[in-house]
Amino acid sequence: MGSQLAVPPIYSPFEAAIHPRHVVIDQRTAAWAETFRIGSDELRGRLVSHDIGGFSARILPEGREEVVSLLSDFVLWLFGVDDGHCEEGELGRRPGELSGYLQRLLRIAQNPESPMLLDDPLADGLRDLRRRVDRHGTPGQAARWVDALREYFFSVVWEAAHRTAGTVPDLNDYTLMRLYDGATSVVLPLLEMGYGYELQPHERDRTAVRAAAEMASFIITWDNDIFSYHKEASGDGFYLNALRVLEREHGLGSVAALDLAISQRDRVTNLFLRLCERLRAEGSPQLRQYLDSLGTFIRGAQDWGVSSVRYTTPEDPADIPSAFRDTPIDPGVGPLDIPAVAWWWGLVPDAPTPALANSGADSMATPMAKEPTVVR
Repeated sequence: MGSQLAVPPIYSPFEAAIHPRHVVIDQRTAAWAETFRIGSDELRGRLVSHDIGGFSARILPEGREEVVSLLSDFVLWLFGVDDGHCEEGELGRRPGELSGYLQRLLRIAQNPESPMLLDDPLADGLRDLRRRVDRHGTPGQAARWVDALREYFFSVVWEAAHRTAGTVPDLNDYTLMRLYDGATSVVLPLLEMGYGYELQPHERDRTAVRAAAEMASFIITWDNDIFSYHKEASGDGFYLNALRVLEREHGLGSVAALDLAISQRDRVTNLFLRLCERLRAEGSPQLRQYLDSLGTFIRGAQDWGVSSVRYTTPEDPADIPSAFRDTPIDPGVGPLDIPAVAWWWGLVPDAPTPALANSGADSMATPMAKEPTVVR
């Protein structure tokens, strides 16, 4: 049994929603995992119980069903890599060998016809995923998906090096790498595919738009670290987590580290809202859809994080909330003292956060994570 850390309701100004076909999508993903034999029997059994289809259905609540299924299968595949090889497998402590294996997978993502790893279930699953990316996306979106997969692979090798050495990185390095090892960037091209558009380079590649995506990644991964802390700290193995990094960086206990992590994610959420409001005022309809999808991605990850058995761990229940605040605990607008991301604050002049204008300081959001709006 792990030591309990009570997580209070966290700030979420984003509306909960879920695709009406989420149950069918989750069932399809379970069948897909079985068809391609993703992970060991034990790992696969765990993964299909985590409602990954529901997670993807929350990310794309009004998206094309075939793309929501593609995203669901892809997320399960990512867990097959991360849990099966990085967290629990032998390669997770052999960064050199892990790098070689991931580079071969990357080659398959680039060229599914490549004659390598022919008897590898993860490689076979990746071939299927790439073909479906080509079917539902543009060549540019497929290229960005592969590039994001490269970023993710690079970051998990970095994590494997720390796991091998038993070291904890400093906060700046962890923050930077967490933007990638949380596998959030690989989802971004599917946000476009899900709604059948392609964000043009002159908008997507703007520094401010890239920063908005990075802020979403920060919020998602910090929230994940908060919700998963009980699960990870209860285990016997090495783990990297924002709370553990904050404990080490500042000499804090777990409660103080939790408070600081919540403050950090609140400050980034405040900035994200301000930046998105500014970008919406001057952007195309496609950019506005993309920014809306980033907010939906954040909320979908939050709802899944507090409801999936992956994090609630019923056998040793985690003390995590089932509802969210509609105001931040930390309403500050100043930058975080983390060089890798402090430059974000230079993109938006200081101004009150729009979502706070008519909110009471102690109000609480009422929607429960398990009862989102079903979008039809």
